[in-house]
Amino acid sequence: MGPVAMAAAALVAFGLSPALALELAYYDVPPGAHPHDVAPAPDGPVWYTAQAQGAVGILDPATGRTIQLPLGPRSAPHGVIVGPDRAAWVTDGGLNAIVRVDSLTRAPTFFPLPKDFPDADLNTSTFDRKGILWFTGQNGVYGRLDPATGKIEAWRAPKGRGPYGITTTPGGEVWYASLAGDHIARVDTVSGDVAMVAAPRPGSGPRRIWSDSKGMLWVSFWRTGEVGRYDPIAKSWKVWALPRDGARCYAVYVDDKDKVWLTDAMANAILRFDPATEKFASFPSDRDGAWVRQLLGRKGEVWGAESGADRLVVVRE
Repeated sequence: MGPVAMAAAALVAFGLSPALALELAYYDVPPGAHPHDVAPAPDGPVWYTAQAQGAVGILDPATGRTIQLPLGPRSAPHGVIVGPDRAAWVTDGGLNAIVRVDSLTRAPTFFPLPKDFPDADLNTSTFDRKGILWFTGQNGVYGRLDPATGKIEAWRAPKGRGPYGITTTPGGEVWYASLAGDHIARVDTVSGDVAMVAAPRPGSGPRRIWSDSKGMLWVSFWRTGEVGRYDPIAKSWKVWALPRDGARCYAVYVDDKDKVWLTDAMANAILRFDPATEKFASFPSDRDGAWVRQLLGRKGEVWGAESGADRLVVVRE
């Protein structure tokens, strides 16, 4: 099965040059999978979490075929990334465990959280520059896993519930965003301590976070429908409102050209923001209620998971 739809994107642009040629393509996944996060390997397959079916999926974009690998009873995988070992690393809230899925054998290895963190509500993860996996749990947990030893450590977040998105900067710093805690935080990768930075205004709801090539931190503000940029050196924020009134900014991802990609749940669209021009372009889904919750990419491609439409979507240059 190939892409179920492909066409030149109908750009709803706000000052973006019409010469920019981008394409959207959609790929069906099994009905009822409700894919939450997606992670394209550097080449070839695209991994996704079939959250509603307790599985991790693999899409072959060349053929459109998918396979799903069940992770066991109670599994409810949320996040997935591709590690330096080319394996898929999954944060599974249902199993309360980190799961590694080998890219060749497709065999899963499970790393349960410590017993004093029984219901972390695991969300997302990132590798630091030393190969340590850092993760968040929305029930007020963050932690790390050393893949070489299998050792997991976890800590209570300083403001309780909220840790959600997480990222690593080019300089090796690890930051997470706290949705309920209304802040972002830098994690000391040696001690595990955190230093909090308040959102630019109360009630912003930082949901996901991503670093650009210069170490600037881009944050999606769910409650205010904005995208923010935090400069860790100047310790200052700059904020832009998404184009649509009543926007809900869910995902954020910065590509290799430092363009910022976002999702607006109310507009049912993926957005592209150019920091140089401060202009947005919008790529609406062709189905209602697509609910793209997360974005990730590789050279020339930005991928999202349409959890409400049981599809993956890609924007290609």
